[in-house]
Amino acid sequence: MTIRPVAPTHLLTVAEYLEIGEIEPGYSELVEGRLLMTPTPAPDHNRAALEIAVRLHGQLPTGLEVIPAMDVDLELAPAEAPGTVRRPDLVVVPREVRKRVRAEGGTIRASEVLVVMEVLSPGSRRTDHVHKRGEYADAGIPHYWIIDTTDPVSLLACHLAGEFGYADAGSVTGTFSATEPFPVEIDLGALL
Repeated sequence: MTIRPVAPTHLLTVAEYLEIGEIEPGYSELVEGRLLMTPTPAPDHNRAALEIAVRLHGQLPTGLEVIPAMDVDLELAPAEAPGTVRRPDLVVVPREVRKRVRAEGGTIRASEVLVVMEVLSPGSRRTDHVHKRGEYADAGIPHYWIIDTTDPVSLLACHLAGEFGYADAGSVTGTFSATEPFPVEIDLGALL
């Protein structure tokens, strides 16, 4: 038996998208009301995301936590309009956010995210560097980190720079160190 997904007959709101639930294999995102299917990432991708999460966990200030692969409502449209929900590889949010989602349902809101992180995949370079960079900036997420697992592993740390979207100082290899939005040091070579 072959099961074929049924395409929505209209552009979806965030609430309609969340009603769909999990779709296997891979995962889905909502972009301006359109359902976008993405294949499951490769092992190196998942390993790098896990290692970053582990390293961040031990360095985050009290009250912040890192959460992997969670839907984030970018809050780019009113609730009744076609919405955009991305599923970044990692987000850093206040601990209260997870408790709010547990109590109220729904998903993480862009306004609650301090750092959003994407690990590049062969098919996601343009999406992560162009589309998501613009969407996350438009959503007002203060920091966006893009991790490239190609040898040598690198991290591009972007921060909001007003009307210009994100600014960055270029990719870093070796050890990534930052003081904003919190003090952190990550050995990028140890991610794979």
